[in-house]
Amino acid sequence: MKNMTRFAKAAVGSFAVSMALSGVAMAQEYEWPRMLVIATPGTSTGSFASTNGWGPALQKETGTTVRIVPEDSEPMRYKRLTDREDIAIASVSASEMALQAEGVGGYAAAKPMPQRILWHHNDTPWGFVVAGDSDLQSLEDIGKGGVRVTSGVFSPAIVSAITQALPAFIGMTPEEAQEKIEFVPASSYGENCRSVVEGKSDVAYCSPISSVLSEMEGAPGSIRWLPMDPANKEGWDGYLSYRPMTIPSTISMGVSTAKGVESMTSNFVYAVPVTAEEDFVYNMAKWMNESHDNYKGSHALATRMSLEHFRNFLDANPIPVHEGTVKYLREIGAWTEEDDAWNNEAIEKMDAWIAARNAGMKEAMEQGVEMNVENQEYLDILAKHTDGLEPFRSRL
Repeated sequence: MKNMTRFAKAAVGSFAVSMALSGVAMAQEYEWPRMLVIATPGTSTGSFASTNGWGPALQKETGTTVRIVPEDSEPMRYKRLTDREDIAIASVSASEMALQAEGVGGYAAAKPMPQRILWHHNDTPWGFVVAGDSDLQSLEDIGKGGVRVTSGVFSPAIVSAITQALPAFIGMTPEEAQEKIEFVPASSYGENCRSVVEGKSDVAYCSPISSVLSEMEGAPGSIRWLPMDPANKEGWDGYLSYRPMTIPSTISMGVSTAKGVESMTSNFVYAVPVTAEEDFVYNMAKWMNESHDNYKGSHALATRMSLEHFRNFLDANPIPVHEGTVKYLREIGAWTEEDDAWNNEAIEKMDAWIAARNAGMKEAMEQGVEMNVENQEYLDILAKHTDGLEPFRSRL
């Protein structure tokens, strides 16, 4: 297994694992790796908690030792999956995967590597949270100036949402935002969210399903969420120009203060590098579906890992799905020729981005230009090679 080169494979032969599906025991034979390392965002996130929910079930049913590694830095989690290969699967938002492929922000100097979706993780609601006693009543109030907004520098996707998409929603350019808004850096997701109840910032971009939000809701004064009016077409057009994988929605999960608030959803998936072996991905996809009844009660987000939720996500997804997952979905009648068409287009698009970035890096190296995200000369070279490439956008 190429993607398992850093993991010891099981020394024993194939073995049978009994599984239950609709009351019928099903046998599955596959030589699982001795250890399976899965990386998620930090310990305060729903991704970490839910993966720790189903991980023990996989270990019990297959015999593989499952290790869940919290890695708050998105670029580092990407590097560990695609470059260092010391993890086999990563929980990541689909929007982050798009930025990783396109080399946006902190990914500009990262080694380009195609990725594929293994399975759906969750459809995570997101929003802008303030302290309960905040004077801010709407996102538009931020445009008046003098407002502190937390920028999670650990995640290029969050930085983009804060410094570009949010200003666009309220009718400001990124340049105007830099002049009128004070962006407060945060080095971790927990620090990012807690900033509003600790008085370090006025607004933070968080998910209401994260455990840290429950903690914040219980703080003196509690918290509130600033709505994003779905009728604000101009605002949403501006927001989606920077966060093209986002879906406007009403929050229905998470802390009570967020429920019913008009905001947005971001889908999280389990990703693997393109080098992941087909048999490994096929059997992971098969297990995630056929054992769903066994682990869906382990965490609220585990219910979002059903085949139904995955299939609904695929109807809008622009990111390539791994051939092992495609093989399994086709076997059970959950993949069509239409899916082949858009998936092949997605593969071509990702390959084009990776090839262009590799060409840019090669040119920079030949010219002795430092490959640093703060080096404008290097960024100009990359931009020249990627000019004209279509970014990943939800197929809505």
